[in-house]
Amino acid sequence: MSSLVPYEPFRHLDNIRREFDRFWAHDFPFFSSEYAKGFGMPSIDLYETKNEIIARCDLPGLESKDDVQIDIDDNILTISGSLRRSAESKEENLYRQERFYGSFHRSVTLPARISTEDVKATYKNGVLEIRMPRQHADNRRNIDIEFN
Repeated sequence: MSSLVPYEPFRHLDNIRREFDRFWAHDFPFFSSEYAKGFGMPSIDLYETKNEIIARCDLPGLESKDDVQIDIDDNILTISGSLRRSAESKEENLYRQERFYGSFHRSVTLPARISTEDVKATYKNGVLEIRMPRQHADNRRNIDIEFN
């Protein structure tokens, strides 16, 4: 006698995504997230609590809030801006450059719907933290239809 297993159509897509991630990280390591930082793609940690979704993004070297822009559109968080080279580092004395300077851009899909009304962002010690309140099911509303 066989047991019944619920059909999960998206489970196969998850497996395919994991295989692609493993392929790119193993065979082409310069495309993995560790190396992508050098190409203007900052690292992001994204997690959720009962009431909010929190994103933490490594952006060392920001000098003002005008250097970064945060957008949320259709459940996609986008962080973009530019990191400027400090005036104290002169080209003629530069022996090695490993830190990223220039424009950056990163978009991630959020794991749940959020309310954009009370989103808060803070920057401390090179880390940008964005706190986004979850949109709960009680935000739904029944719309009355005018029937003529």
